[in-house]
Amino acid sequence: MNRKLIQNLAETLCKQVKHFNKTETECLIRLFNGLLGEQAERRAAHGLDRVKFRNILHNTFGMTDDMMMDSVFRAFDKDNDTYISVKEWVEGLSVFLRGTLDEKIKFCFDVYNLHGDGYISREEMLQMLKDSLIRQPTEEDPDEGIKDIVEIALKKMDYDHDGKVSYSDFEKTVKDENLLLEAFGNCLPNAKSILAFEQHAFQELHGQ
Repeated sequence: MNRKLIQNLAETLCKQVKHFNKTETECLIRLFNGLLGEQAERRAAHGLDRVKFRNILHNTFGMTDDMMMDSVFRAFDKDNDTYISVKEWVEGLSVFLRGTLDEKIKFCFDVYNLHGDGYISREEMLQMLKDSLIRQPTEEDPDEGIKDIVEIALKKMDYDHDGKVSYSDFEKTVKDENLLLEAFGNCLPNAKSILAFEQHAFQELHGQ
């Protein structure tokens, strides 16, 4: 993609994305094109595939949980075509790196809503927490402890008492207690990895 095309695309995307200016958007498009160049040609035509994206989550943002990485991929992949387009890349990173609390609540809820039905169910909580909690070898039935945590989470979050957490339940809970934003697993980057990613992506802006 030549410079002019990148500038035009950046201008268009910049109007749709809150948190990046035009120059930063250009840098992200160039980074995206570079990542595409590392993929097989046939796949690159569609966008970033799951494997490439998971590598970024793992190597750049330190994510290790397979289920969480797949779920973050789905949250970025808005049109569900199993590839991340340049628009999805810039829009996703805008929330992932610099989102407001409201945007992050929506993002985390989308990640935790594994079945895409608009609710976080008891089963989904169990599934996510099972992978993220460290098990004690002495525990006879480690799942029992996780079930207790799920019940506590439901008690705290399920405002309308229907046995599952809707978006408005999740939003109320997190607004009352911000620490519960990532209650079911890490799906947002920490400050250190955001800084490292931005320094790499925007290095020409910082004159490095």
